Amino acid sequence: MNSKSIAAKPRNSRVSGKTRTGGRIPEATLLNLEDIFSMLADKSRLRILLTLAHEGELNVTELKGLLDHSQPRHKKLSQPAISHHLGLLRLHHLVDSRRAGKNNFYRLDSARLHSVLDQFFAESGNGHKQLEFGSFSLAYKSNGRAPKKR
Repeated sequence: MNSKSIAAKPRNSRVSGKTRTGGRIPEATLLNLEDIFSMLADKSRLRILLTLAHEGELNVTELKGLLDHSQPRHKKLSQPAISHHLGLLRLHHLVDSRRAGKNNFYRLDSARLHSVLDQFFAESGNGHKQLEFGSFSLAYKSNGRAPKKR
């Protein structure tokens, strides 16, 4: 047998009716998702983002009060630690801020996440804004409008 005539068959070579994305997602989209998920992977930053999503615009003192209320004493974040996390989230365009007097007020900035997810699902090529994970699926629903920048 000629080794050139034998094609290597991948282990999971089952063919289905679903379009496979393979490596078609551009590197820039993957890097953007990696950057966002690395910010979300930290429990403190995730708690800050979820609090801002639920409560709306807050200054650091208000945010600290809400975060402290739900945590035992040994898990509470200091105000400088919260400010540090907010700075990182702002740098990565996940929160935005405005200055009023002596205070900075922070709010969720969903424009980047919206843009990256729209781009990812448009490039995934399956025609659906849904990812299948065995027994469950993750769906992304957009109203078609980008979030307004304040």
